[in-house]
Amino acid sequence: MKRTLFSALLLSGALMFGACNNDKPAEVGAEGMNAAATAASDAANPTVDNPNVASETEAPNPNAPVMTFTESEFNFGDIKAGDVVKHTFEFTNTGKSPLLIENATASCGCTTPNWTKDPIAPGGKGTIDVQFDSHGKAGLQNKEVAVRANTQPNITQIAIRANILPASTEGPVKQ
Repeated sequence: MKRTLFSALLLSGALMFGACNNDKPAEVGAEGMNAAATAASDAANPTVDNPNVASETEAPNPNAPVMTFTESEFNFGDIKAGDVVKHTFEFTNTGKSPLLIENATASCGCTTPNWTKDPIAPGGKGTIDVQFDSHGKAGLQNKEVAVRANTQPNITQIAIRANILPASTEGPVKQ
């Protein structure tokens, strides 16, 4: 019985080592599979052509809209913990075609941007309101808002700053 079991284990071990072929090339057909995956990825995420963004071989569009802010950063200074503050950033389209803001996203959920949704004609003005909620925050805060528009470059950054003072611990002093 022991002899049969030992022989079976020896035979199965020999088959396992003999079946391995370490000389075969890396996965057969892997290039084809990777090419299919790349093509599927490209189809799922098509490239959107923005006529106002120059490629490496093209010159910038001289007629593109230009977003010119009166200020690109605002400091609220010292604020109390729990305060909700708001600032309006004003800008002018100093370009030669209508400016359209696609989106504005904040670096933190505590910061909420709201922007002019209509196209802004050349020479026209628009605004971006940025509201900051300091609940749960302390100390120096630097928050950025990325404004995506049909400009060159297509993302413009604006920022707010604040110093949140610690919550007051006023009350009777025990001695």
